Amino acid sequence: MTLSPAGAAFRDARDFLLARGSDPVAAHAEFRWPDVGEHFNFAVDWFDGIAEGNDRVALRVVEEDGTEATRTFEQLRVRSNQVANWLTAAGVRRGDAVMLMLDNRVELWEAMLAILKLGAVILPTSVVLGSADLAERLERANVRVVIADHVDAAKFDEFDLDLVRVNVGEHRDGWLDFAASTDAAPTPPGVVTDSTDPAIVYFTSGTTSRPKIVEHTHVSYPVGHLSTTFWIGVRPGDVHMTISAPGWGKHAWSLFFAPWIAEASIFVFNYKRFDAAALVDQLDRHGVNTFCAPPTVWRMLIQADLEKRPAGLRELLSAGEPLNPEVIQTIERWWGIQIRDGYGQTELTAVIGNTPGVPLKPGSMGHPLPGVDIVLVDPITGEVADEGEICLPLEPHRPLNLMTGYVGEPDRTAKVEHDGYYHTSDVATRDADGFLTFVGRTDDVFKASDFKVSPFEVESILLEHPAVAEAGVVGAPDALRLNVVKAYVALAKGAEPDAETARSILAHARTHMPPFMRVRRVEFFELPKTISGKIRRVELREREQEHEGTRITTEFREQDFPGLKD
Repeated sequence: MTLSPAGAAFRDARDFLLARGSDPVAAHAEFRWPDVGEHFNFAVDWFDGIAEGNDRVALRVVEEDGTEATRTFEQLRVRSNQVANWLTAAGVRRGDAVMLMLDNRVELWEAMLAILKLGAVILPTSVVLGSADLAERLERANVRVVIADHVDAAKFDEFDLDLVRVNVGEHRDGWLDFAASTDAAPTPPGVVTDSTDPAIVYFTSGTTSRPKIVEHTHVSYPVGHLSTTFWIGVRPGDVHMTISAPGWGKHAWSLFFAPWIAEASIFVFNYKRFDAAALVDQLDRHGVNTFCAPPTVWRMLIQADLEKRPAGLRELLSAGEPLNPEVIQTIERWWGIQIRDGYGQTELTAVIGNTPGVPLKPGSMGHPLPGVDIVLVDPITGEVADEGEICLPLEPHRPLNLMTGYVGEPDRTAKVEHDGYYHTSDVATRDADGFLTFVGRTDDVFKASDFKVSPFEVESILLEHPAVAEAGVVGAPDALRLNVVKAYVALAKGAEPDAETARSILAHARTHMPPFMRVRRVEFFELPKTISGKIRRVELREREQEHEGTRITTEFREQDFPGLKD
């Protein structure tokens, strides 16, 4: 392995964390972010260093029909050089914003490495976006280059913009063919990037407002994901799989940076329709060691009653939204492994997590990860407390793994960076042992009968009912209690959306929740979600506010069932 001085410093920090994987307390106390100097490029200083002459599989993409595409580290090193040189010949320059609209196919990884090597800026973009979302992104991010699958390329026909257009797949008139890059020189492009140059930008999912543009540098995400690598517990030679769609931060977290920081192999299983049995078969067949999936997937696996554990699994993880304790307990009973929760944002890398080998506390998302300090700030008094908004101190040093800010919106950046802290807008509690437990978004937590209610806590209890697949909890305005707890419920397979099911769920709430937290209204509903799969409780709250003072005809209430009402 031949590494530049910057790459060697990066490796030393990585090796420090690998050596302390079973001792998170020591790792957090002793870890220091590496000094990679003024010039650092993950694709050049790290990936090429570990990839040269390395014939181990770096990436394997398997399709539903069993066909697969694999690339070794060395093949990706060479191909990304070719793509970078080819893009340079097409007019792509350092600093250009490149909209990358590809699904999980090998060209995605080739392009990401190439764009980094050029010093251009990656704009990952979901393939499900329509023309209105694309128009906003093209304008606000000042996009100069588009790389898209031939199917999605048609979405750009309506935009009369001066773009370098690159098509992946079947030929399309007016577009450059990505396949032609195989004729380019395999030598390094030789572009030198500053560590502080923009490297990757993301549009947030917009759960409550207009999407923001998050900007990360060649350090804040590539180096910052050392914390994510530690949380995942992925090791050299492992096979790692994460279920995540390109276009969202988690994909870069766990299907680009973290596995290759660990020198592990990335495994992807492409499917059009989720099939729990097929997924578990692939985990077993390809010897996946570390596996991360969002809560929705874990719940679907449980509903499919897949109790046999895939042979190679060592670490199980969940991210995107907090995972409910009932799901963790069921998988542990079946597979003998605890699903470890973690916390981060598009604006950050992983900053809180349950790490390998540390016993979990039910409902907790763990401790601050190496390189990260977490304080809880009371949103009213501004004082540090055991319950409050999750914040990262900006002094004496700005967190290395924090975004530079929201592009073009200094006011929105100032809204989250003030009073010496970066404010996440998420609320948590810290117990006597230092475990942090998620309470909810500051906008989602509400009061009922003068008690504070965490939607997540209520939803976790609801998920213990066999008829409940998913739930979104909000406060429904009430003249007496200020709010009453209302649950919008997506039913499990086989459950009927009728009065008997509603009565059973309300009775479950009465038995398992204190009076102030108790669900008093239920409605069976298709939960609104962001493209990245998060429940948009803001839409549910707006629906309740629109009907304030009147009953929603499709909901069930406690008073409808004798014996349930106080």
